[in-house]
Parts: sequence; C-alpha cells; structure tokens
Amino acid sequence: MALLTLSNAHLAYGHVALLDNAAFSLEPAERVGLIGRNGTGKSSLLKIIAGLEKPDDGTLQLQGGLRLALVAQEPLLDPDASVFEAVSLGVAEAKALRERYEAHDPSDDLDAIQTRIEAMDGWTWEQRVTETLERLQLAPDAKVGPLSGGTKKRVALAQALVAAPDVLLLDEPTNHLDLDAIRWLEELLKAYRGSVLLITHDRAFLDAVATRIVELDRGVLRSYPGNFAAYEATKQRELADEALFTARQDKLLAQEEVWVRQGVEARRTRSVARIKRLDALRQQRVERRNSIGRVSLELDAGARSGKIVAELEKVNKAFGDKAVVRDFSATILRGDKVGLIGANGAGKTTLLRLILGTLAPDSGTVRTGANLQVAYFDQMREALNLDATLADTISPGSEWIEIAGGRKHVMSYLGDFLFAPARANSPVRSLSGGERNRLLLARLFARPANVLVLDEPTNDLDIDTLELLEELLQTYAGTVFLVSHDRRFLDNVVTSTIVNEGPGRWREYEGSVEDWLLQSERARVLQAAAAKRGAVAPVPAAVLPAATSTAPRAAPGAVAAAAPKPAPAKRKLAYKEQRELDILPQRIETLEAEQQQLLAQLGDAGFYSGPARQVAEAQARATQIEEELLAAMERWEALASA
Repeated sequence: MALLTLSNAHLAYGHVALLDNAAFSLEPAERVGLIGRNGTGKSSLLKIIAGLEKPDDGTLQLQGGLRLALVAQEPLLDPDASVFEAVSLGVAEAKALRERYEAHDPSDDLDAIQTRIEAMDGWTWEQRVTETLERLQLAPDAKVGPLSGGTKKRVALAQALVAAPDVLLLDEPTNHLDLDAIRWLEELLKAYRGSVLLITHDRAFLDAVATRIVELDRGVLRSYPGNFAAYEATKQRELADEALFTARQDKLLAQEEVWVRQGVEARRTRSVARIKRLDALRQQRVERRNSIGRVSLELDAGARSGKIVAELEKVNKAFGDKAVVRDFSATILRGDKVGLIGANGAGKTTLLRLILGTLAPDSGTVRTGANLQVAYFDQMREALNLDATLADTISPGSEWIEIAGGRKHVMSYLGDFLFAPARANSPVRSLSGGERNRLLLARLFARPANVLVLDEPTNDLDIDTLELLEELLQTYAGTVFLVSHDRRFLDNVVTSTIVNEGPGRWREYEGSVEDWLLQSERARVLQAAAAKRGAVAPVPAAVLPAATSTAPRAAPGAVAAAAPKPAPAKRKLAYKEQRELDILPQRIETLEAEQQQLLAQLGDAGFYSGPARQVAEAQARATQIEEELLAAMERWEALASA
C-alpha cells in the first residue's frame, strides 16, 4: 500500500503551469529520484508533499502516523544555536521521552514510554547525532549563524538523517558535500529502512541510489523504473517515438489545411467527418506540449596562451600551524583539463591560487605561462549583484556582446541561456539557484578566456545543461581547472586529477575520478598483500599509480632490517599456480598498456566522427579490460599470499 498519494494536482505561477493534473505515489522502501529542468516545480512538489505548501487543486493522502522530514535547498535554522543543538532537533521527541523516563514521574506510564523510546532508538540519540556530525564534517560547538550556506545545508541534512523518518525528502542533498560524504550518504540511503524522495542532478548518485526515476516535464509526472541509466535508455526511445508521431501529425494537418482551402467545387463535396477531423487536429496541435528549448552554449577561448600554463616545483604553503600544500610539484600544459578533488577545507582554492600565481608560496617555485586570460566561476555566486538586471549583468552599458569574433544582441544571448526577453530587466535576486548559475555561465562565456576556473559549476544545474556544458568543455581549446564533487561530470571532462591525500599532501593522477579510484584501490590491495607476507612485494610498476611507481626503492639492507619475524610456513604452490603467478605481472602490464591506448582514443573528439560500430567496440573493450584487470589483480593477490 502506498505511503502517500498525490492525485489530480494543479499548481501554477502566473500563466506557467508547474503541475497539470499531476499524479504521484510513493511505496514503502522506495528511493525515488525526481528530475526535471530548473524552474519546472520540483521543489514546489516536494514542499506540497511535506505539507508546507498547498496545490491549487488536487488531493494528497498520507498513511496515518506517517513521519516526513524535508531538507530544503535553503534550510531555515536558528542562528544562535550550536550545530549539535540544531541537529538534535531531529531527535527532539526521543530526547524528551528519555528525559521523562529518567525523571521517574509516578503519573507516567514508564513501560509505554520505554517501548516508545526503544522503537525510536532513543537511548543512543547522542551517539547518532555525534556520528552524523563526524561523517558530515561538522563541528558540534560551532554557532549556526556564521556558517556558510553549504555548511548550513549539511547541518539541515544531519538534522533530517538523525530523525530517521518514514519518508525522507531531500532537495539537492549532494550540493557542497565532498566525495567521501557523498559516498557515505549513498550507503546510508541504500540501507535506509524508510522511503526516500530526492531531487538531484548528480547522475552517479542517482545511479547508485534510485530505484525509480520520476520526471517532471511540462507539468506532468512520468515514472521510469530503475536507476538513471535505465531512465536514459527508455527516454531516448520515447523521444524518438514522440518526434516521429509529431512529424506525422504535422504532415497530416498540413495536407488537411491545403484541402479545406481548395476551390468552390471541392468545398461543395467536402466531407463533414473530414472537417471534424481537421478541427481535432488543430486542437491537438494547440494542446501539444512542445519540448522546452535547450541552452545554447558557446565559448570564446580568446588568445592562445603559452604551451606551459603553470610549472610548480616543491611548493609549500601553510597558514599558521596548518600545512595546506607540502612539497607539491606539477606541470600544467595548455589544453589540460584538471580536476581538483579533496574534502571541504582541504585547500583546493589555495592550491588553485598557487597554480595561477595569485598567491605566493612559502617555499618552492611557481612559474606561470605567458598571455593567460583567466575566467572564474564562483560556487557561492558572490560575483553577482542581486540588484542588477540580467541584461546589465551580462553586458553593462551596452546592448551588444562581442563573442567568438561576432556580435550578438544581449536579448538574443540571454535567450541562448533560456531567459525570456521579458525577464531581461528583472533583478538577479528574482532568479532561482539554478537560474543564477545559468546567468553566471552566461556572463563567464561572454568574455574571452584561455583558462577557465570552475568552482562547483554543477550545483543546481539541470541534467540537460550539465550535458551541454560537458560537451562544450570537452571541445574547449583552452585550459580548465574544475573543482567539483559530481563524479560523472568530472569523468566526462577532465584529463587528469589532483587529489588531496592527507593534510597538505597532493598527488596528480592521469585520467578521471574512476581512474584515480582504480589506481588507488589497486595500490592499496597490493600494499596490503605485501604487508601480509611481511616483506616488500614484487609489485609490477604498471599496476601502481604513476606517483607511486616512481618513488625510490629502499636499499636491500634497509628492507632486510625492517622485515619482521618470519611468518608461518605457507603451502607450496602447484606447478600450474606458480606458472600463473609468474606470468600475471606481464599480463597486467599488457592490459594496462591496451587500456591507456583505448582511453587516449576515447578521449579524442575526432575519434567519434568515425564509424559508430568502431566507437561502440572501443567502449565495450574498455569496459572488458577494466573487468579483466580487476580479476587479474585479485588472482595475483590470492596466489602471492597463498
């Protein structure tokens, strides 16, 4: 039986219908991802289900005693409370019941109170709050008021999680969370006993968490079973069928319009039924829900920069006793697309400033390239004047924009980013979070730049715009520095990653997030296997990360001195097993060489202009190699530690 059911819902702001006879139901233990364009009414729908808003028409039915918790995009918290106090509001009932039980009031039914406390897991509410704060990297004693918007969002998320409601409603929960926190949230939601309805544009998160996708499209809710990947496949088929049907209907309507306008002789003999069909076709054309336009992105790479954008050698930077960057060396070349990965507060912004030469290191050398034109995308949107109009934000004092060697009127340019001409003179403060991000992108792309610094550009952007931004950055001739926790976006854009691996320690990896995770896990497995044997393992260099494989080897004497007492005797490998162990390192090295070659092919935009079959075969082989590598590594570890 459904936990909640929304029927015949209507909601409109002005002439825009956000919900048009929409219907939705949520079953027990479901995890539903709600997706759709910015401004289509997803947050409004969540507020209606949470009981914070009412639809213009329609009914919402909830099971009796159903408990819901909503984490809004802009949460409201007591600025004078500590973080621990704010999060503890999520367990306020359990806290109050335990206090009543411990007070031993004779008028209370202690058995009933105890049963209720146990049902709510109220005996350990402090432990739940503390653990959640630790996982979300929140300081319990900090005051809520001075916190940044992103940190307040994490406080609100913690407050909802500790409440353990029957239905958890999440509006963009991954915004401002780092990768570790996002992966922790994935595991928590997958193990969550209640139901979840969440709005997010993080495709990897949806793939990991969602059991059903619901799309809000032009006022109508459409349901797709499975995760985001399953939705994409089904949606492609639907769009193709819809385009074919629309083309046929338009062709038939055009033929009937020609017929009805024929001469007098034809009008005498025309069929009444045919005229009725024409009227029906006209009405269908009027009522048809045309697809919303797509953002049109164009970027001026400006003048060509020098071949070397930045060269860092043994750079160190500290603030007081806190080392932010220690002994970091790297070379960034023109055209590189670099992802920066690290926990919030790890120093990604500091490292970026060092790379671009706007911050001097404490020691080491930084050499920046010639003719750098840098454009910044600010995740906090502080660069926007909320009182300025959209047109003045894009092109102050002029109606025209010079872009990519041509001129474009500011109204037309705003239209490329889905802002209607009527909104050009509206203040920036009237925009939603996603619309402000689109406006920032519009302003960023209106200026020539050969170096782009994008700090969390994916927050609040809808999936269609994200995919277009990916395509633009893939073909952009300049250099990109990308700070993001959206794994799919990073995987589709970056050519290398700089990862924080501890206080002040940064390491550069070739490839995307998946490549970094694979290399890190591979190194960890091999090092663990070596530790089990109690000696340095004969690890092939090809299976270690680039930075690890180039580390100096310890002297033989030092290894011998450091070796622990001999381990118990191990079983002798059979001849076939020993033979397999001997050839596995070479097999792993061969597979990795083929993988690198395939990744280079797939990373070349020109490769996709070739036969589609060739592209599909390369993608399939890349996936197969990854599986074969993992199997070979696991087998190598098993045989080496036998």
